[in-house]
Amino acid sequence: MRFPRQQNRYSLHLLLFVLTLTTTTIAGAEWRFGKLFFWGAEGFSWTGTFTWAELAAGLYFSIPFLGVLTVHEFGHYFTAKRYRANVSLPYYIPLWFGITSTIGTMGAFIRIRSRIFSRQQFFDIGIAGPLAGFVVAIPLLWYGFTHLPDPDFIFTVHPEYRQFGQDYAQYVYQGEGNFSLGKNLLFLFFERYVADPALVPNAYEVIHYPLLFAGYLALFFTALNLLPIGQLDGGHVLYGLIGYRRFNQLSPIFFSFFILYAGMGMISPHREPLWDDSLLVVLAPFVFFAFRGILHDNRHGLLAALGMLLAQYSLAETFPELAAYIWVWPLYVLYLFFVLEPATPKLSFTAYLVLIVVVVQVLIASLYPIADGYSGWLVFGLLLSRLMGIFHPSCPNEAPLTPGRKVLGILAFVIFLLCFSPTPFVIE
Repeated sequence: MRFPRQQNRYSLHLLLFVLTLTTTTIAGAEWRFGKLFFWGAEGFSWTGTFTWAELAAGLYFSIPFLGVLTVHEFGHYFTAKRYRANVSLPYYIPLWFGITSTIGTMGAFIRIRSRIFSRQQFFDIGIAGPLAGFVVAIPLLWYGFTHLPDPDFIFTVHPEYRQFGQDYAQYVYQGEGNFSLGKNLLFLFFERYVADPALVPNAYEVIHYPLLFAGYLALFFTALNLLPIGQLDGGHVLYGLIGYRRFNQLSPIFFSFFILYAGMGMISPHREPLWDDSLLVVLAPFVFFAFRGILHDNRHGLLAALGMLLAQYSLAETFPELAAYIWVWPLYVLYLFFVLEPATPKLSFTAYLVLIVVVVQVLIASLYPIADGYSGWLVFGLLLSRLMGIFHPSCPNEAPLTPGRKVLGILAFVIFLLCFSPTPFVIE
């Protein structure tokens, strides 16, 4: 006999999965055909710009992508069940707008409502998801790269390329705003040693190949989860390997290096920052939340935010030629304070750490003007610092792992290196 509350819980999981399958299918069709649901070649349409056949083609993206994601989450789920943990089924998170590109989801997660009692349990539950997902992602990529369509396939997506023939790349990527996927070691391996070189798509067109795009995203999310920080899967793995004290000494250091790389190029003597006043719609509230988080006081946070924004506005109006620097550089330094403050025991230590990060970034920018980080990691760094946390909780049983599990832990970080892309998505 099922209780109503339990039935409602199952209904919620099923509803979220169906919604996510729908949104990822639509998103897959958008990427496959190079147009948005509400915005096509003829402009905006309330009824949508896709035929049913085109929407069905989106399943070639959504099924393999959600398949890997589902295997990943159920790897965690069944391992947690093995340890008799009180664990939820996966919660899928649909995300789709129809007027801008998305992948249809923000991923999925499980909730463990009971306490984890040992390093071994943390390790096993943490590593099971990435390993399971990786095992499924490999044959997906193998199939995708060994079943590539004819090179003329791209002309069905971009008929305007046909006039240039197979030399279209010399003519169509001259402007700005070109989007491509980054590179990781595993994807490069498949491109160079598995696929037919004559069929490998141009880097800017991989997004129109649903199996390749789904496989790339599977690797991206695997690497993202295996970052050895906080309570990410990689954090659980490293915690299991080295224990509570050493992990919580290393995790903030890894996080600081992560932020240092992400923000490279933000403060550079060779580059004027990108700025538009419309960004204040998002950044003004951020200034308030940042000061509130740093000062741990709403009133003082509001006063500090108003003071900073008014000072920047006055200086930008007085020196319009320096407006981009006046807005971006102080906001970036505030961001560093906000994300690094949880990594340090005192605010004075945060100031020293921010100073070190900025000095190193400026030195790198001075010596290597083309050195650049990845701003998308700055957003993820904010989520890590303020929502997920960069430290790991303790457990009653801190006994070391077995030798076999230590080998698996090393394997997990080899997988991380194979899947990680420093710049996963590129807009030129």
